[in-house]
Formats: sequence, C-alpha cells, structure tokens
Amino acid sequence: MRIVHLESGARLYGGARQVAYLIEGLEQLGIDNVLLCAGGSAIAQCALPAEVIEMPLGGDLDVGQCLRLTHMLRGLGADLLHVHSRRGADIYGGLAARRAGVPAVLTRRVASAEPVLWARLKFRHYARIIAISSAIRGELTEHFGLAPSKLALVPSAVDADCYRDGDSRERLAQAFDLTPDAFVVGCVAQLIPRKGHATLLQSIARLATAHPDLRLICFGTGPLEAALVRHIAALGLTQRVMLAGFREDLAALLPGLDLLVHAANREGLGVAVLEALAARVPVVAAAAGGVPDIIEDGVTGLLVPPDDEAALAAAIERMLSDPALRGRVVEAGTAKVERVFSIPGMARGNLDVYREVLGSRGTD
Repeated sequence: MRIVHLESGARLYGGARQVAYLIEGLEQLGIDNVLLCAGGSAIAQCALPAEVIEMPLGGDLDVGQCLRLTHMLRGLGADLLHVHSRRGADIYGGLAARRAGVPAVLTRRVASAEPVLWARLKFRHYARIIAISSAIRGELTEHFGLAPSKLALVPSAVDADCYRDGDSRERLAQAFDLTPDAFVVGCVAQLIPRKGHATLLQSIARLATAHPDLRLICFGTGPLEAALVRHIAALGLTQRVMLAGFREDLAALLPGLDLLVHAANREGLGVAVLEALAARVPVVAAAAGGVPDIIEDGVTGLLVPPDDEAALAAAIERMLSDPALRGRVVEAGTAKVERVFSIPGMARGNLDVYREVLGSRGTD
C-alpha cells in the first residue's frame, strides 16, 4: 500500500509532528509512504522513512496548488492521499485527489468556526474525515452535519521515550536560574488568544503572596508576546514568570516541571497535555475541546471550566499543596497515555481507515 501524505505546515509543531509519528508507525507496519510538504519546512528536514518531496504550497489563495498536486498524485502511483493540514491543503488536496482518481482522507485537528457550506464543499471530496478527539467528531456531526459513517476517531499520539531524561530538573534550573525550592509551573502553547495565557497569569497572581516560590515558564511563540510582557509587568509578576519562546530542547526540560497548566479555551485534543503526562508531570487543564478525552478530573489530572481564573487558581493550589495527589494523577495519566495515545496505536487506527476506504473501492 502506497500512501501519500500532504502536510503544509512550516514548523514542526503539533500537527506536523503527528505526521512524522504516523509515517514512522506506518513504516513499521509495512506501508510505503510519500510525504508532500512545503519547501523549506521543518518536517522536510526530519529523517523520515518516506520519500520526501518539497513543493510550493502557498495557502488558501494558491489556486495553482490544485494542478500541481493533481500532477504529482498521478505520477506517484498513490493508493490513497492523506491530507493532514489546512492552509489550502484541505481545500486543494481533496479536489486534486478526485481529479487524479485517488481516494482521499482528511485529518481534522482543530475545532473551527468556518462557514458550514464552505466546509461541506471541502469535505465532500474526502472518503473519510478522521477526528483526533471526540469533541471534533461531535462538531463534525452536530455543526457541519456529516454522517457518522463518513467519520473516524483516531487520537493523536506521543513518543513517551522522548521524556526519560534524568537530568531534566537540573537542566531546567540552569536554563532559567531557578532556586532549589522553586515550584515550577509550565505552559506549553502558542502565544495566541485561545490558549488562555491571560487567565493563567491572573491565576498565578492570585497565588503569588501565599506561595513566594511559585514560578511560571511559558514555552511557545506567537503574536501575543508583547501584550503578555505588558500583562506580566502590570500584575507584578516579572520576577515569577518567564516567556521562554520556542525551545529545541523542550523534551529534555519538560520532565523537570512540577506541574503543567493548559488553560486553552478551545482545543482540538491537547498534545501538550499528552506530552506532560508522558514526561510524568501532573496536569491542570481547562475542560475545553478534546482535553477531557485525556484528563479525567481527579484521576489523570484536574479539570476546570475554561476562562475561570478563580477555579484555575484553586486547582493549581490543590496540586501545589498535595504531593500525594500529584503522584496519583501522574501514575494514572502516564498509564493512560501509554494505553490510548501510543504511536503504534495511532498508526494502526489510521491504517484501519485506509483499508476501509480502499476496500470499499475494491482495492487491496
């Protein structure tokens, strides 16, 4: 079976990293993979077990993308096209596959308020839409009116082996000049409004007086950086909160955290939550989107209502003050990640979809 994957992202963020994991997992199952990606993209530089083809992918307004993809698919001998991203790929990928006579599936990673009729026009070119969480699957049926038979649920995965560095706390302390008694909260998210940084900062401010050793490190970049710097200063948190930007060594630092807080008010699944649990870091998260697929309140972490700074502060306080609770949720959370969100499991789930689609066309 020859699967062509289309990923248009420039950086190796959540979606593109999931594509890399999937290709690695499918290769272990004997699948021949081809990756079509944007020229100069980070995923093109990964040592993947696939034929990697860089090509111009100019986004929604790049109409010529459809012709290029059609020509590419006809020449690659593809059994199926798997489209993984937006930025024009979801628009033109399915259309190009139809013109080339190749079945296509689309992975839907985000909740989106796009116009219903426009979304339906895109989706009609795909044999299956793969949702990464129950929340996204629900949105596809309830908001966009897709038939359940057109949908599949295959969660994202995490590579737990990346987070086994025994020196993480020392690395973290050196990188951010932390004292030995600091209680370090981390946030791993792009600096964009829906990730809830403002709510998180307000929560940290509520706890600052009672917990002088509390520190917050925010990993990620984005357009809100300048505004967040001003907000941090206005709350008097300059000595407590650090904006760390994008870190290539995040996997080595993450296990050194005492707690991860994910305050997003809209989320497809929450890969940062998966990564934290794989790194044996307890989690407090807003119950938004697909996050409850990962976090069962009081069992694998603590959940709070989105945009509720008082509830978020109370949950952080509870974790901070109860080491036994942190230990219990880490054990349960890590076990769930290994059981439900593994790379082999994700690969098998996607392969089942491919076989279903190809079988319905009389193709082995």
